[in-house]
Amino acid sequence: MDVAEVKEKIYALVESSMGKKKLKAGDIKKHFRAEGVEEDLVKEGLKELVDEGKLIYTYFGGSYVEVPPKQ
Repeated sequence: MDVAEVKEKIYALVESSMGKKKLKAGDIKKHFRAEGVEEDLVKEGLKELVDEGKLIYTYFGGSYVEVPPKQ
């Protein structure tokens, strides 16, 4: 699996959890670790998604990863 595939899966996971549960970066890493994906790939994919503006970090008593609100 390459970084592009991991990015798509991370985005889909975060998007599907919106409104149900806020995910922390650690939750995302655990989810993909269970699927056998290397943690370095998950970190790289998450970093690239945040850098591209497709995902954002929010803080409500803890840091969470979310899809940015539509403008």
